[in-house]
Order: sequence, then structure tokens, then C-alpha cells
Amino acid sequence: MMETNIQNNFKEIDSKVRRTCRKWNEDPDHIEIVAVSKKQPIERIIEALEYGHRTFGENIVQNAQKMWVDSGLKDRYPDVKLHLIGSLQTNKVKEAVALFDCIETIDRPTLVDAVLKEMKKQKKTPLCFIQVNTGEEEQKSGVVPSELSSLLQYTEESGLDIKGLMCIPPHNEPSGLHFAFLKKLADEYALEYLSMGMSHDFEKAIPLKATHIRIGTALFGERTD
Repeated sequence: MMETNIQNNFKEIDSKVRRTCRKWNEDPDHIEIVAVSKKQPIERIIEALEYGHRTFGENIVQNAQKMWVDSGLKDRYPDVKLHLIGSLQTNKVKEAVALFDCIETIDRPTLVDAVLKEMKKQKKTPLCFIQVNTGEEEQKSGVVPSELSSLLQYTEESGLDIKGLMCIPPHNEPSGLHFAFLKKLADEYALEYLSMGMSHDFEKAIPLKATHIRIGTALFGERTD
């Protein structure tokens, strides 16, 4: 079967990840590519699935529901893992816990409470990361660094097991500085996972111990919205 452009893109990114890992003496098996499927045509997603990729990122709960559940894709590919990489409203927590294998955007106590309540109710335990607003941008979700300690304390007291940190650096600042800062925070709190790096800067995230890199445009091309 002839490979598609999408499948060639996946092969190229896989190769870049391995090349970068060799350069920095990192283990490529410790890095998961989260293919950002948000707002992409379903045909492109199917090409990625046929290539063999299984980890995808969505930023809106209801769009993910349409893409993966209503379409039947999740039934056809039951080993797919879905990451929520967009901000989560408390009124969408029930659907998010049901659908996602990882919620990367925990950022406030009310969300901790809502997620924990649904996890207990549904007997599901998706991985949970805290999103850190490393640039302290007003328009961006995430806890500001100075409040991370108290939020982590709240999650610990509440019983929500936080496994990692996630960030989206400001577009006009060197992303490597933000990745280094996120790594420092993860080390400080002994957190295992670091979700950082996108199509344009994932090669800077790998030497700083990224475990999840969120890649959209470089895999699927520009979105159609």
C-alpha cells in the first residue's frame, strides 16, 4: 500500500525524534508523540491510525466526542489513547473523565474537586497533569508558578494523583527557557512526566527531558478551520 503524505509526515517526525535523542543521549522510548488531532478532517486521522499511531490530543471535549466516539473510531481502534490538552470547564468534567486517558490541564482547586468526584463515580483513573502558565499570560490557562506548590498540596490532600506538568510557552519568548523552568519544577516536586514541545520547538524539549511532545501541524498540515 502506498504511503500517504500524512504517513510520511509521521515517519519524518519519528526520525527527527530519534535523531534528537541520539544527539542528546536520550531514550526515544521514553518520549510519547501526542498527535494533535483537534479540528483535523477525520480522513487525516484515519491515515495516522493506519500508520500505527495511537496517541492523540484534543483541546475541546465535545469535539473529541464527535471525532472519536460519534464517528465510531474509538470502537474501531480500542487501543487509542486520548489526551485532553485544552482547558477544561467543570461542566465538561463528566465527559472528559469518561473519554480521556490523560487530562493535561488541571489548574485550579475547583477542577481538582470535580475531576476527583467523577473519577470515583466512574471508577476511572486517567493520568492527570497540572498545566503551568510559565509565562504568566493573562489570556492563557494554567496555574502561575508561584501558586503551583499550594495547588499540588491541595491535590495531595484531596487524593488526586498528579503525575506530571504541562506548559505552552509564550510565542514571542525562547521556548527552551520555559522548558528548562518546567523541568526544574518537575524535579522539585518529583513528578514523572513533562508535556512540552510542539511542531516548531520539540527538538528543544527533548534534551530537557520531555516525556510527551504535542505535534499537530508537522504531522497533519494546517488545520482546515
